[in-house]
Amino acid sequence: MATPAEINNSIKYRRVLIKLSGEALLGNAAYGIDPAMIRRMAEEVTELASADVQVAIVIGGGNIFRGAGLAAAGVDRVTADQMGMLATIMNSLAMQDALERLGKHARVMSAIKMNQICEDYIRRRAIRHLEKGRVIILAAGTGNPFFTTDSAASLRAIEINADLLIKATKVDGVYSDDPVKNKSAKRYVQLSYDEVLERKLKVMDATAVVLCRENHMPLRVLDMTRPGALMRAVQGLDEGTLVTSK
Repeated sequence: MATPAEINNSIKYRRVLIKLSGEALLGNAAYGIDPAMIRRMAEEVTELASADVQVAIVIGGGNIFRGAGLAAAGVDRVTADQMGMLATIMNSLAMQDALERLGKHARVMSAIKMNQICEDYIRRRAIRHLEKGRVIILAAGTGNPFFTTDSAASLRAIEINADLLIKATKVDGVYSDDPVKNKSAKRYVQLSYDEVLERKLKVMDATAVVLCRENHMPLRVLDMTRPGALMRAVQGLDEGTLVTSK
């Protein structure tokens, strides 16, 4: 087993932003947050922080509420998206609590004003929290309707000068087709953002992909349910799929 010093020396990416889907928090539940699942995720994040990796997190809200789904049913899109933003805040507070139960200092920073329960997102303050070893959880997306949490994750990763954006999903990378429906679907080890757009691969929405491409932000798509996946990603090992500008 590697010593803490050996693990620290093996780290390739020192500041990362992890995009977690809200569905990842479901675990085996049909709705809401599985306490065992969020604790396991918090343990992996704490392991990264213990290796002096600066960690930011963006969490979706799909386990609680999907704004796009309600909008499709006829609700005003702006209102529906605002409701979705509130769901991400709930998930972020749950993650903060899970991290603090493990002894890791964390701060929730919201793109919309929620001063009684969390901080406002201010870029310089967010970077300062990271420099002090705190995990920051960036809630409420971009604070604007019509933008997904994928776009928010890309934007925030660029703003905080992250070395790597990690999209943590339930699939072990990017495939040529849906691996559940097509057993012969091929998993890509590495892709360029241009290839993602040309092949219409479902990595992130197009806005997020273009943001990363234009700002040369590397993206690693991996299976969050695999123990140690995050640590292997920050060590630069072959975990999931790596997407780069070239």
